Amino acid sequence: MARSRRVIDADQDEAGEGPLRLCALTRVSRSKDELIRFVRGPDGTLYPDPALKLPGRGVWVTATADKVAEAVRAKVFARSLKAEVKIPPDLPTLVGELLERRALDALSMAKKAGLVTAGFDKLDAMIVKGTVRVLLHARDAAAGGAEKLDRKYVAVSRATLRTPRIETLFTVEQMSLAIGRSNVVHAALTQGGATDKFLSEAGRIKRYRPALIDEIGIPDASGA
Repeated sequence: MARSRRVIDADQDEAGEGPLRLCALTRVSRSKDELIRFVRGPDGTLYPDPALKLPGRGVWVTATADKVAEAVRAKVFARSLKAEVKIPPDLPTLVGELLERRALDALSMAKKAGLVTAGFDKLDAMIVKGTVRVLLHARDAAAGGAEKLDRKYVAVSRATLRTPRIETLFTVEQMSLAIGRSNVVHAALTQGGATDKFLSEAGRIKRYRPALIDEIGIPDASGA
C-alpha cells in the first residue's frame, strides 16, 4: 500500500520535516520549493525565510508575488502566528530580491565549480560539442547575438534528443558580478550538481514573478 504524504499545517510548522506544507492563504498543500516560509522575529517584524534556516514557527505562502501581496492584505500572517506582526511595506518586492540573490549566488557557485563559461565564441564552440546544459542571456543583451546562439543551440539539442534550456534572468551587470568578469552578456552552464542547484533557484524566480522574468521562446517549438 502506498504511503501517504504528510502535510504540515501552516499553524504547525516543522521546518525540517515532511515533503509538503499548507499555504496559509490558499489552504492548498504544495512542495516547499513552491512556497515561501515567513517567521516573526524577536522584534515582531515578519521576515521571509527562503533558505529555511530562521528559528521559530513559520507561516508558508505560495511563492508568487501576487499571493504574497494577497496574504498581506488578508492579514494571513498575524492570524496564522496568533500575534501582531510588523510587515515590511515592500514585502513582495523584498521576497523577489531574496530569490534573485539566491539564484545569483547559485550561478557564482556553479562558476567556482568550473561549470560556467562566458563569451560568444566559446559558447558557439560549446554548443557544437553538445556540452551546454543551460544557455543564459542578459536581459539587456542585443537580440542579434542571442538569436544566433539560440538557433544553433536548439538545433543541436534536438539532434541529440535533449531539451534546450534558455534563460534571460539577469542584467549584464548582475551576470558580470556573479561570474566575476566584466561585460558578461552570454554564458552557459554544463551539467553538474551546481547547475542543478542554479536551475532550481531560477525556477523559483520564474514562478514568483512570471510577468517580469520570462524564458526565451524556442524557435519553431510549436511547428508554426
